[in-house]
Amino acid sequence: MSHIKESKTVYLLNSDIYYEYYFSEEHKNKPVLVFIHGFISSLFCFRKIVPALKKNYNCLLFDLPGFGRSGKLKGFRYSFDNYANTVLRLTELLNIEKMIIIGHSMGGQVGLYTALKKTEWVQGLILLNSSGYLKKVKRSYLYASYLPFADTLMKWWISKKDYQTALETVVFNRRIIDAKLIDGYRQPLQEQEFYRSMLYLIRDREGDLSKEQLLQVDQPCLLIWGEADHIIPYRIGQKLANDLRNSQLVCLKNTGHLTPEERPKLVIKYIQQFLKKHV
Repeated sequence: MSHIKESKTVYLLNSDIYYEYYFSEEHKNKPVLVFIHGFISSLFCFRKIVPALKKNYNCLLFDLPGFGRSGKLKGFRYSFDNYANTVLRLTELLNIEKMIIIGHSMGGQVGLYTALKKTEWVQGLILLNSSGYLKKVKRSYLYASYLPFADTLMKWWISKKDYQTALETVVFNRRIIDAKLIDGYRQPLQEQEFYRSMLYLIRDREGDLSKEQLLQVDQPCLLIWGEADHIIPYRIGQKLANDLRNSQLVCLKNTGHLTPEERPKLVIKYIQQFLKKHV
């Protein structure tokens, strides 16, 4: 089976958007799998699960503005609502009107926002250790984002961190941490523009969806969670599963926050089961 891989940067909503689209005519009548990464991440985080999934579905991956190879411009509004607008504008540009969203961490919350905006386009959601119930950024952080040289101070503080040690806090099995993994997550942090965009995100970011809003999500949802996730604990997954009317929660033992990196085969298995049932 031949796939066309389109790697391109387009300008939407005052930002450059880098995307990768794996397309085959054979799958054109199926919903497209749209992957949305999390905070301080990029489409790199899905590298272990996309090769298997693109065999049966067209797959769209992109870097959210502020991250990876996408723009980090001041003119973009770094809110979940506008990230959802970005998903919809990009998919509209690519003539995608049926999609299943696969979101990791913050990307799960962006996916939920998107699902509420276009219920007829988003036919299902697969949430991997999704964020949930977080409030708006504290006012003290908001004020700090306006301090002179705040971006330089943020870069200095983060550069002092050991990347391997930082990754060890978000995984259960530390043996998966190798040079490629470290470099993949470290690379986007090298740009000064990244830190400026993080200040914009602090200012623009609204809170996660409320229980009342989550109850309006009617699409089928699969929640896959690492039981040992210390970033977004399993109890958040349980709460989300309770508030999303049409949901299933899967708990992965001995797994942390980076489920697509730690347990790709299991994640692929559960995603394929969900797609077989709902597509």
